[in-house]
Amino acid sequence: MSNRTSPVGPGTDASVRSIALIGMPGSGKSTLGILLAKKLGWHFLDTDIGIQTRAGETLQQIVDDRGYMHLRSLEEQILLEVPLSQCVIATGGSAIYSTAGMAHIKTMATIIYLQVSVDQLQRRIDDYGQRGIARRPEQSFEDLYLEREPLYRQYADITVDCGEYSPQQMIKKLALALEG
Repeated sequence: MSNRTSPVGPGTDASVRSIALIGMPGSGKSTLGILLAKKLGWHFLDTDIGIQTRAGETLQQIVDDRGYMHLRSLEEQILLEVPLSQCVIATGGSAIYSTAGMAHIKTMATIIYLQVSVDQLQRRIDDYGQRGIARRPEQSFEDLYLEREPLYRQYADITVDCGEYSPQQMIKKLALALEG
């Protein structure tokens, strides 16, 4: 763990702070987000689902029909509308491209980067070309990882190595990181 700061910012009541999970596709944001929200008794919001609901299409259909930049634009809109307190937010992998969206999230949430090695992510993701990832058409997964990784670190309040841990082990690691 690195970049750790208190989950509660100066002058902020712990009861209104949220938690936002950032990281690459396949890092476990949605799975861990649901489990963490359940453990805390909080709301859960998956921005990818919000995008799909608003657009009436899957992420891949959005990319195919209007391009990856349109997907990023929709993601920014969703990020800017996140109003909930006591919420665990699973962001899309490309959330970090939206300076405005991340600034909004930062005002209300502790941001946790779920760090997973590129090799491990490639083992987890078998549908890279059909997953609806906001990337340039010719961009390899490794190139995307190298581009995004410094941005995840930049925005993270806490970085947690997700390695080869089970979801239950990761929830324990996240709880410890938030307490620390």
